[in-house]
Amino acid sequence: MTGTEGRFSEAAMRRTLANLAQELHVSDADARLLRLTNNAVFALPAADLVVRITRTHRLHARVRKVAALGAWFEQVDAPTIRLAGDIEQPLADGDLLATVWRYVEPHEPSPDAGDLGVALRTFHDLGLPPFELPAWDPIGDARSRLDDAEGLAGSDRDYLLAWCDRIEPRLQDFASQVNPGLVHGDAHEGNLLRDEFGRVLMCDFDATCIGPWQVDLVPAPANEGRFGATGGHDKLAAAYGYDITQDPSWDLLREARELKMIAAAVPLLASAPGVADEFRLRLDTVRNGDTATRWTAFGDLSRRS
Repeated sequence: MTGTEGRFSEAAMRRTLANLAQELHVSDADARLLRLTNNAVFALPAADLVVRITRTHRLHARVRKVAALGAWFEQVDAPTIRLAGDIEQPLADGDLLATVWRYVEPHEPSPDAGDLGVALRTFHDLGLPPFELPAWDPIGDARSRLDDAEGLAGSDRDYLLAWCDRIEPRLQDFASQVNPGLVHGDAHEGNLLRDEFGRVLMCDFDATCIGPWQVDLVPAPANEGRFGATGGHDKLAAAYGYDITQDPSWDLLREARELKMIAAAVPLLASAPGVADEFRLRLDTVRNGDTATRWTAFGDLSRRS
């Protein structure tokens, strides 16, 4: 087992969770792993908490941003989950950082793309918080992940960096033509919860930034193209009131989304079961112009392992 595997494996994340639970004076005996991607996300239902632990050192600035956003969301009554109260955030365990949220027991019906469209409309109308947020920079994000790239072959790195170089000027030109606003940054149905009162709440604000509102409408149709599900985009477009696939920027934004979906795997190639094979499949399909082969979500790979 490599140092990377030991450092960011599920077992290591559970040890960090145990340390944080001790600091919070709660039990982790009922801990349930919800996600194991760039964050290890654990539910502690008995304590009514969810703990999100970052699995890469290069995203620590994001954790601090997310903590600030969580506090602001409470103030403006945003359609989002809430930070746990009376906890100074983020928490630290050595050089790992975590945020702690109020646990929301999911209720039926599960939120769909129509719910996402309504939530996004409200989210985009919040305006900007009274503190600085990073500018939308999908290429800078991709490059930072390539820097955190143990296990990435040199030829793959070269291809991904060249891809970044090729589309970055076009993305910058697009962004300069749109009034910047609050962008969730990873808007899809998996980042929604329905609470006991029927409210739909957004979660996962790692990628929240200031940028063009259109980018939040891209994941649904882009995911349909690569993962095979259908129908969600039509619901999203109807609920939000805009069809991003008819936007002149659609092809560019779809390409940027696919780059993100591939680069997201890079920091985890050596530590997350199945990710290396899925990364290989995704990159090869893009390089070969293959739009028929279906991808599998990284979170689903973790749950199956």
